[in-house]
Amino acid sequence: MISITSKSPYAVLALVELGLSGGPEPVPIGELARRREVPVQFLEQLFAALRRAGIISSQRGVKGGYRFARDPATVTVLEIVELLDGPLGRDTEGPFADAAAAARKVLAETTIADVIEREQRDAGASMYHI
Repeated sequence: MISITSKSPYAVLALVELGLSGGPEPVPIGELARRREVPVQFLEQLFAALRRAGIISSQRGVKGGYRFARDPATVTVLEIVELLDGPLGRDTEGPFADAAAAARKVLAETTIADVIEREQRDAGASMYHI
């Protein structure tokens, strides 16, 4: 079945926000949740899975939060989808298998860094008003 729940899009949004606001310093999960309008408890569950997979790392304490454990250019959207929602297109046949293969290809070729860059480009384009 071709199935992507709300977990994957929310995780990608939060990872993009982490990439935009992060850097070497950890970003508090509450800040990420607020900026992307994601419930904190939901984001905590998603980030726990991403941390166990080695995509992000966490730091406890007053200056705690999350940062990327891997370069966002090496993390594909497909990796996030399959981590959180399971194999995309498993047990599909016929045209649905073709659709799943096409979706897998696009998601496998798109990294979190690509999504960050696209969002920055789109934000910059919308700032020009004459």
